[in-house]
This record gives sequence, structure tokens and C-alpha cells, in this order.
Amino acid sequence: MNLSLYSAATGMEAQQMNLDTIANNLANVNTPGFKRSKIGFQDLLYQKPRGVGTDSGGGNVVPTGIEVGNGSRVASTTKVFTQGQLTSTGGQLDLAIQGDGFYEIQRPDGTIAYTRDGSFKLNANGQVVTSDGLPVLSGFQTIPPGTTSINVAPTGEVTLQTASGSQTFRLTMTRFANPGGLRSLGGNLYEESPASGTPETGNPGEQGFGTVMQGYLESSNVNLVEEMVNLIVAQRAYEINSKSIQASDEMLQNVAQLKR
Repeated sequence: MNLSLYSAATGMEAQQMNLDTIANNLANVNTPGFKRSKIGFQDLLYQKPRGVGTDSGGGNVVPTGIEVGNGSRVASTTKVFTQGQLTSTGGQLDLAIQGDGFYEIQRPDGTIAYTRDGSFKLNANGQVVTSDGLPVLSGFQTIPPGTTSINVAPTGEVTLQTASGSQTFRLTMTRFANPGGLRSLGGNLYEESPASGTPETGNPGEQGFGTVMQGYLESSNVNLVEEMVNLIVAQRAYEINSKSIQASDEMLQNVAQLKR
């Protein structure tokens, strides 16, 4: 009897994390470059009062056994790196990635992080930075004072028009064998992990790397309809598990009143 209580409790705990994951996806529906998370579940260990294939005597083998589960648990939360919709902004430093790739960002401690959020800005020194003021690497050079226009080709060639002439350089991108293994840092940043593999750097539009779309931002890949359906399913699963606890409690109550 108590096993049903504990199994249902693990189900409620798992569904609570499912709701937390869905809520985070919905909260970031308008976050540029955000990638939604999906959650995976596993069943817990089983109690086996009677094993499959045991000898029942006389050389006979039991064709089926008895297994009682102990509930469920969350096995993983994985980022889904599908392409988000590109939204036109017209900004010279709004650089969306169409396809595979990340921009390199230098963190305050000197380590490298990666992002799909291409909403870049210029600081007082002419350096291209993120909205949090972190320097953007990926081949970006300092933009000289008096620059009148910044043109970025899909293949990453950047042309600056200044009073003294033009200046060119080319951007690079980074990708991973398993982007789902990247560690989320918040602030639209990810960092390398043993599961993601080592970073591979290349030029936009070459060898499978994505292209750069100037004047666009990549929206999140959160599908509102899908997330709302997942939310309803998770809520019902949580409710059903709570009903199991209630039913187990009522059965225990009946047992406790047998003496009366």
C-alpha cells in the first residue's frame, strides 16, 4: 500500500519539474536565439517478488513474473537546437545565424562562451559587444570612429565605410558535434562541456556552417501551441498522481478502521 504512495509522489515530483521546464520555455518565447528545452523521464527500479524464467518445479519454467515499479524520475533536460524564425529589425549589428553555428563571446573571467543571439552593440571603444557588454570574438574587429555604414555579407565578409576609405574583415563561426550537450549559463550563453565535444571553427556558408543574415534576429524556437498542449498534459499527469495518493490514503483509512 505504501508503495503506491511513494510511486505517485515520485510522479508528482517529476511532473513538477516538467511544468518548470515548460514554464521556462514559455517565459522565453520572445528571447532572441533562445532554444527550448525538452524533458525526458525514466522509470525507477522494480521490486521482483517472482522473477521471469524461474523454475517452478518438475523442469517447468515460469513464463511470466511479478514486477512492481517504484515510480518515475527525470532523466534529462535537453536543449533543442532547431532553427528559430528570423525577424527583420534593420539593425546594422543585428546578425542572425541561418543554419548551424554560434558566435564566440568572451566572459569577464576570460573564458569563452557561445551564443545564437546576434543582437550586438558597440561600446565606447568601438568594440562589438553583447547586450551585457561582453566582447564578441568570432573575427570581429574594432569599428573605427566615423564609420558611416557596416555591411555584412551572408558569408561573413564585413565591409566598413569610413571617411578615410573602406575596411574589410571576415567573421567566423563555431559549432559542436553535440550542441545539446552544451551547458546553459543564462544570458543567452552556453559553454563547452565534455558532452558537447570540442568547438570547431569555420567560415559562414562553408562546410556546413550557417550564414549570417544582417538586419535580422533569430526568434526563439518555442512553439506556443505545442507548449500549451504539453502544459495541459503535464497538469493532468500531476493531477492523476495526486488522485493516486488520495486513493491510497482512503484505502489505508479503510484498513485502519477494520477493527471498528
